[in-house]
Amino acid sequence: MSSLRCIAKHPTISLVDSSTTLKELKQIHAQLLTTGLLTDHHLLGQFVAAIAVHNPDNLDYSNQVLDQCDTPTLFSLNSMIRAYSKSPSPHKSFHFYNRIQRSDNNLLPDNYTFNFMVRTCAQLSARETGPAVHGAVVKQGFENDPHIQSGLIFMYAELGCLGSCHRVFAEVLVPDVVCQTAMVSACAKCGDVGFARELFDEMPQRDHVAWNAMIAGYAQCGKSREALSLFHMMQVEGVKVNEVSMVSVLSACSHLGALDHGRWAHAYIDKNRLRMTVTLGTALIDMYAKCGAMDKAMEVFWKMREKNVYTWSSAMSGLAMNGFGEKCLELFSLMKQERVEPNEVTFVAVLRGCSVVGLVNEGRKHFQAMKAVYGIEPQIEHYGCLVDLYGRAGRLAEALDVIDSMPMKPHAGAWGALLNASRMHKNLELGELASRKIVELEAKNHGAYVLLSNMYADSKNWDGVSNVRQIMKTKGVRKPPGCSVIEVDGVVHEFFVGDKSHPRYNEIEMKLGEISRRLKLFGYVANTNPVLFDIDEEEKEDALCKHSEKVAIAFGLISLREGVPIRIVKNLRVCWDCHEVTKLISKIFNREIIVRDRNRFHHFQDGECSCKGYW
Repeated sequence: MSSLRCIAKHPTISLVDSSTTLKELKQIHAQLLTTGLLTDHHLLGQFVAAIAVHNPDNLDYSNQVLDQCDTPTLFSLNSMIRAYSKSPSPHKSFHFYNRIQRSDNNLLPDNYTFNFMVRTCAQLSARETGPAVHGAVVKQGFENDPHIQSGLIFMYAELGCLGSCHRVFAEVLVPDVVCQTAMVSACAKCGDVGFARELFDEMPQRDHVAWNAMIAGYAQCGKSREALSLFHMMQVEGVKVNEVSMVSVLSACSHLGALDHGRWAHAYIDKNRLRMTVTLGTALIDMYAKCGAMDKAMEVFWKMREKNVYTWSSAMSGLAMNGFGEKCLELFSLMKQERVEPNEVTFVAVLRGCSVVGLVNEGRKHFQAMKAVYGIEPQIEHYGCLVDLYGRAGRLAEALDVIDSMPMKPHAGAWGALLNASRMHKNLELGELASRKIVELEAKNHGAYVLLSNMYADSKNWDGVSNVRQIMKTKGVRKPPGCSVIEVDGVVHEFFVGDKSHPRYNEIEMKLGEISRRLKLFGYVANTNPVLFDIDEEEKEDALCKHSEKVAIAFGLISLREGVPIRIVKNLRVCWDCHEVTKLISKIFNREIIVRDRNRFHHFQDGECSCKGYW
C-alpha cells in the first residue's frame, strides 16, 4: 500500500526534473526542510526518487538525502536500485538491495525490486549474480510476474545463455507481446535467428521493438539480405520506423557493400526527418566507408553537428580502410585540436592509417603515445597493427620482434600479418613459422594453409604444396567457396565459384570470353602456379577466369551503364591473378572497379590499384 502514497507528488518535489541543477536541488531541499515536509518518510522517499531517477549526475546527492533517514521506504530504496541499474555503475544497486534485506522496519523486496535487480544484472553481464537474483525471484514468489519474466529473458540473452532464455519462456503460460518480443530479441541476439523468425511470424501483434529486434538479429549474424527484406516488409505493414531500425538497415548495407540500398536508406532518413543522432550519423559514415564511397562518408561527417569519439574513429577507420592513410592522420590531428579524447578504437584506425602508406616511424610514435600521453594500455589489436606496419614496410625482423615482445600471448591476427608480409616479401622461412603458429592457435584456419601453399608454389616447391594439401585433408580443413556480391539497380547479386545458376549466366560467360581475349591481346599471361595447387575447386587454369570476383565484374560490365563504378564485396582475399587482371580490366574497359575483400579495399582505375601491390 505504501507505493500508492507515492503516486501523487508534492508540488515542491514535482519541481525536480532532468534539467534541475545541483544548486536548484539544494534550494528545493532547503524549502522542504524548512517546511518540515521531509519528516514524512514517504515524502522523503519521493524526493530521493525524483533526484535519483531524473538525473544520474545527482545520484551522490540523492544518497546524501537518503542517509538522513533511519528507516527509508521500500519506494525510495527501489528508486535508488532503478537509478543505479541504468547508471555507469550498476553494481551499486546491490548496496540498496542489501539495505532492503537488512532494514529495521522489516522491508521485503517486491516485484519492482527484482525487476530493477534483473536489469542491473543484465547491465553488468553478471554470470554469477544473474542466476542468484533469479533464484531470489523464485524464492520470493515473483517468478510469474510478466515484467520480471521478460527481464529475465533479456538478462540471460545479455549473458549469452540462450538455453536459460528458452527455459524462462517455456514457463510463461500466456506470453504477452512484451515477453514474446523479449524472446525474439534474445534469440536474434544469440544467433538463433531461425527460431526467432518462427516466433516473430507467429506473434499476433508485433510492435516496432519486435521488428527492430528481428532486423538487428539478421544484420548481426550476417544475413543482411534477409534484414533488408524484412525492413521492406516492415514499411509495407506501416510500422513506425525509428533510429534503431535505420542503424540495423545501414549495418546490413555495410556488410553487403550495397551502396544503392545505403543511399536509399540515407534518403529515407532525410525524407522522414529522422533526427541525425550521433549513433545514426556514425552508422551512415560506416556504411559509406564500407561501400568504398569515402567522399559521401566525409560529407556526412562534416555535416554532423554533434560528434563523439566513435564518430571520429569511424571516419578515420574508413579513410585507412580505403587507402587514404595521410587523410586519416590529418583527421586525427584535427580531432586532437577539437579536444576529443581518443580511445582504443581510435588508435587502431591511426595505426592502420600509418600502415597503408608505410609511415613506420610515425606509426611507432603513435603507438608509444597511447600509454605515455593518453594512459591507454595497448591491446592485442594494437600490437597486431604494429606487426602489420613493420611487415608491410619489409622490416620483417622488427615485425617478429614485436610479436616476441608482446605482453600477452600473440594472437592469430599478429601471426597472420607476419604471414602476409612474408608472402609479399618472399620470405618462405618466416612464412612457415607464422603459418605454423597460426595453426597452433586455430587448427582449422584455412587462410594460413592456403597462403603457405601459394608461397611454396611461387618458389616451385611442389613437395611443400603437396604436404600442405595432405595436412588439410587429414585435419578436415576446407577453404570456403569464393563468393562475390555486386549490387545493380538496387538488387544484390551473389556469385559463387562454379555456380552457373544466375539467369544471365550465358551473357556473363560471353563477357568472360571477351575479357579473356582482350587480356591476351594486351599481353597478359596468367600465373597459374598457386591456382594449380590451391586447395579448392579453383584448381585448373580454365577455371581461373571464373573466380567469383571476375564473374561479378563481367556481370557489372554488362549491367551497369558506362561511367558507373563496379563495386564488389568478396568473402575471401583477392588472389594475385584476380588482382592483376582487375587492374588491366580497369584500363582496357576504362572503368573504376572497387573491390572489398576480407582484408581491405582495392580501388582499381587506369590500370593501377590503391594498395600499391600490397594487400
